[in-house]
Amino acid sequence: MNMTDPIADMLTRIRNAVTARHIRVLIPASKMKLAIARVLKEEGYIKDIEILKDNPQGTLRLTLRYVDKKPVFTQLKRVSKPGLRVYTKRANIPRVRGGLGIAILSTPQGLMTGTHAYQKGLGGEVICYVW
Repeated sequence: MNMTDPIADMLTRIRNAVTARHIRVLIPASKMKLAIARVLKEEGYIKDIEILKDNPQGTLRLTLRYVDKKPVFTQLKRVSKPGLRVYTKRANIPRVRGGLGIAILSTPQGLMTGTHAYQKGLGGEVICYVW
């Protein structure tokens, strides 16, 4: 089956797993999804990333993080979609929830949070918001 927006599918799988209080979630792997997962891990939203080589594409196994049986994040929102791409300059990088959340951007130097992109003087495509 051909999927229109695999990143939105990844975010939805994570949202559903958090809602159901699962510890792990399996996601079909790609370089972009792995980069998003690494940013989430660096920011402390997930515990661990494993790459399973069960098929030619591979699968990502993300271990979700909970504090006092409550999920670390409450929302994952896809911003730039295949039908409507959203780009931003350095000066206009969005602040998520007044700085309580993060914006994940795709920049010429790779995927990073909005604050890292701002510090490096980069703009790019706004992939998603996490808070």
